[in-house]
Amino acid sequence: MSILNAVTLAAEEGASHNPVIPPPYDILWSFVIFVVIAVAFQRYLLPKLQKVLDERAELIEGGISKAEKAQAEAAAALEEYTAQLTEARAEAARIREDARAEAAQILSETRAKASNDAERIVDTAARQIEAERQQTIVALRGEVGTLAVELASKIVGESLADDARQQRVIDTFLDDLESNVKAKG
Repeated sequence: MSILNAVTLAAEEGASHNPVIPPPYDILWSFVIFVVIAVAFQRYLLPKLQKVLDERAELIEGGISKAEKAQAEAAAALEEYTAQLTEARAEAARIREDARAEAAQILSETRAKASNDAERIVDTAARQIEAERQQTIVALRGEVGTLAVELASKIVGESLADDARQQRVIDTFLDDLESNVKAKG
């Protein structure tokens, strides 16, 4: 059937009928089906959809709160780390200063001890030299005295065996010898 025939047939059926507006029974049944679908959608599908959306919103809000909490913890940790770092730097500077002061103190103590040791060694050496000098003088006096007595005995030709006489000759000779050394020096 052609379009022309369909239009003609429709025109014959009723001139008052508009093809764009459906008949009233179609509108009634379409409305009933729409209400059934809307009720079913609102009763079954919409709560499930709302539940899923609520769960997602809770997850997102929980994630945001966790992120904010983690960010706050990170900021606190950074602040604590910065404080510890500053404290560690101050502690390191204090330790360095203490080490420098201790090194200076050890150095001054070591110098003082070395100076004291050097003075003690010099004093000991001076005492030892003086003691050796005294020993040498005593030994030389004895030897020079013996040699002087022997020489005087040979020159004078008499025996100087008497201890008192021998001592007088030695003392006189040594006194003369010391006065000659002092006069030359």
